[in-house]
Amino acid sequence: MPGQRLSVVVTRRLPEAVETRMTELFDVELRPDDRPMSREELVAAMARADVLVPTITDQIDAAMLARAGDKLKLIANFGAGFDHIDVATARQRGILVSNTPGVVTEDTADMAIALMLAVIRRIPEGLRVMQEGTWTGWAPTAFLGGRVGGRRLGILGMGRIGQAVAQRARAFGMQVHYHNRKRLRPEIEEALEATYWPSLDQMVSRIDILSINCPHTPSTFHLMNARRLKLMKPTAVIVNTSRGEVIDENALTRMLRAGEIAGAGLDVFERGHDINPRLRELDNVVLLPHMGSATVEGRMEMGEKVILNIKTFADGHRPPDLVVPSML
Repeated sequence: MPGQRLSVVVTRRLPEAVETRMTELFDVELRPDDRPMSREELVAAMARADVLVPTITDQIDAAMLARAGDKLKLIANFGAGFDHIDVATARQRGILVSNTPGVVTEDTADMAIALMLAVIRRIPEGLRVMQEGTWTGWAPTAFLGGRVGGRRLGILGMGRIGQAVAQRARAFGMQVHYHNRKRLRPEIEEALEATYWPSLDQMVSRIDILSINCPHTPSTFHLMNARRLKLMKPTAVIVNTSRGEVIDENALTRMLRAGEIAGAGLDVFERGHDINPRLRELDNVVLLPHMGSATVEGRMEMGEKVILNIKTFADGHRPPDLVVPSML
């Protein structure tokens, strides 16, 4: 759409600098509050916009796209994940979808390591005692956690984030193992000192920590199901900074309560913010509110990518971060 000032609807509050730049470039409709749009509000937004800028909280399915009309031409997602958008239906209707890959890699990898340390070293338990004012002083057997160095880390999904987790794990002295849809090139394996397991079952039965770093797709839904979770050692810890749907959360909760898995650090959940209440009761579980990519730098870079995708599209070119069929 060269030369045309696009109408853009943003579904959530974005960093102020990002919103200011969007206002300069486009006819933009910003969200006055940070409340997620309802289903009907999303449909109405799609009907009046050339470009919709949604986030992970906006579920956009085929039925909604069918009601969008003919005006909408681009969904410029604010975030790398796009499983909340029916991309196939969008493309069938001539609507392009873009995302913001790469910007959350380092931040999410940092959080994965933070969760490992928090669970294994029992950091939240110590923090709670200090905040409650009930600490009575040092004791030789108080808050005994485990040593991270020397543990066998299994990484499920060895893309950008998985590799960044591996780099950090090596610095902590962990042994890196991984399972991935495709094996890494030998030079990357060598640089990461990573051992490939073609069988996920065999890997999870031998590791001390499992870090989930794969996307949510039909093939990864409940990839860590009850049967596979039971293969893990009772001393093992599981960390998830990717997508909650990859784990059967009810099965994980039962095993954590029964002591069949030693602990878990979860930044994402199977039903979004509707968290299994039994998880909240456990001392061996660290729960975070989807903070993996929550850095000022990361959010700004996301916004810059969204703007670049829209601007490139407005100039009549293919958005650089277009979601293509091979990615689905």
